[in-house]
Amino acid sequence: MADYYEILGVSRDADKDEIKQAFRRLARKYHPDVNKESGAEERFKEINRAYEILSEPETRARYDRFGEAGVASGAGAGYPDFGDMGFADIFESFFSGFGGVGQQTGRRRGGPVRGDDLRLDLKLDFREAVFGGEKEIRI
Repeated sequence: MADYYEILGVSRDADKDEIKQAFRRLARKYHPDVNKESGAEERFKEINRAYEILSEPETRARYDRFGEAGVASGAGAGYPDFGDMGFADIFESFFSGFGGVGQQTGRRRGGPVRGDDLRLDLKLDFREAVFGGEKEIRI
């Protein structure tokens, strides 16, 4: 198992900006749409996994303390699924906010963001449960 800091080529005390710069540089170099060499796609997945862990303070702290075991997520412990993300989408996400490059930041992939769940205990008598009824709930 490789060290995520080594994968990105940064030191263990690298700040968030250094990690982001290293990720962008390596992701552009190894993206499967750009680099057709064998092994480039696997390397790209490793780079993305390393960035996924090291870019979030909580997961980075767990990784620093426990290694891969601290960030493994059960059966899904592997690499993120990039679905139909092409190079243009990756490029746009890298450069949004840099003076006009990738300015389509209002567009979201995957539809609207889901809100918080609401929970309510509703008491029904047997008759309402069996035959139905209407109750007004105010939020």
